[in-house]
Amino acid sequence: MQWLLGGYQEPAAAATSTFGIMASEREEFSLSGPLHLTVVDWKNAHHRRSVAASLVQGVRILERDRQVKRQGSQALAPPWWEFFDFQLIRQLVDDVDSSIFGAIYEFKPPESHYHNSVDESPRYVIAFRGTITKPGSVSRDLELDVCIIRNGLHETSRFETAIQAVRNVVATVGKSNVWLAGHSLGAAMALLAGKTMAKTGIFLQAFLFNSPFISAPIERIKNKRVKHGLRIASSVITAGLALATKKSYQNSRSVDPFATLSAWVPLLFVNPGDHFCSEYIGYFEHRKKMDDIGIGAIGRLATQNSLGGLLMSATGRESEPLHLIPSANLIVNLTPCQDFREAHGIHQWWRPDLHIKSKLYNYK
Repeated sequence: MQWLLGGYQEPAAAATSTFGIMASEREEFSLSGPLHLTVVDWKNAHHRRSVAASLVQGVRILERDRQVKRQGSQALAPPWWEFFDFQLIRQLVDDVDSSIFGAIYEFKPPESHYHNSVDESPRYVIAFRGTITKPGSVSRDLELDVCIIRNGLHETSRFETAIQAVRNVVATVGKSNVWLAGHSLGAAMALLAGKTMAKTGIFLQAFLFNSPFISAPIERIKNKRVKHGLRIASSVITAGLALATKKSYQNSRSVDPFATLSAWVPLLFVNPGDHFCSEYIGYFEHRKKMDDIGIGAIGRLATQNSLGGLLMSATGRESEPLHLIPSANLIVNLTPCQDFREAHGIHQWWRPDLHIKSKLYNYK
């Protein structure tokens, strides 16, 4: 079960707070937050990414504050949003274990902070944390991690709370004023919320950090020819199974579901050293290669399906794999990481020296 966890962003380093409470250094904004962003340029992609990641971290620390009973001036969470002139409007609470899994923030800068780029800022950000491997949340979080593997996250009460919050905010302020953001399990939640809204024609800006991709770890294979061969074989098998289950026929008789979603382009942040999300790199690159060698139709059919999902459908359980998306702006962190914890952590995404590669993939 260890590989399921989405909360590896907490290293062992600890510090004693002003009030004598032991806390991870990474929970304190003054020690690990993006203090260099004293002025946010909302037109700057690095600034937007850093703020979104910080707001996600704020949700995590909200839950940690609850777990260790840090209240009032002892709480470590508020600086993670107040530094950027956001206010916490609402906490999203899981009805099973009462853990805080999300938050709704409102951007309310003072007049002295207004400048031209503020027009590019969100009015509200709805953020979701990743798995926390601590008593008080770990059992429920792991249960939801399993739901992701089983393509059943949409059936959970946590997601129902999340999507209702998203719908309410969008209905109140409009789609152009709302951002979604999440890390790991939280990125899966934000991805599912974004896909759900996109199916109704509402396309929300989404920042998905280390979103899980449930697949065999082909991307970790070093030999490019072997890796490419395995991906082609996998695509042929997946496409063949899709044809055998008549899924392609059903799709040909109705609107292509990927075409419906293709106008939604989330920001997908992945690290090659994180096997939870690194398969997104090969997922998008392989689709282009299949087009280049003249078998794009097979690639597109395989892209819309997964072997696990098809097998579930064959047993009578309709299943839509969460990780399959038609379009994305794929941002890959090429900065060397010391270990998996760092590669999967949220903190990497606000580093000022980040070396990234970005590529836009549009489904055709």
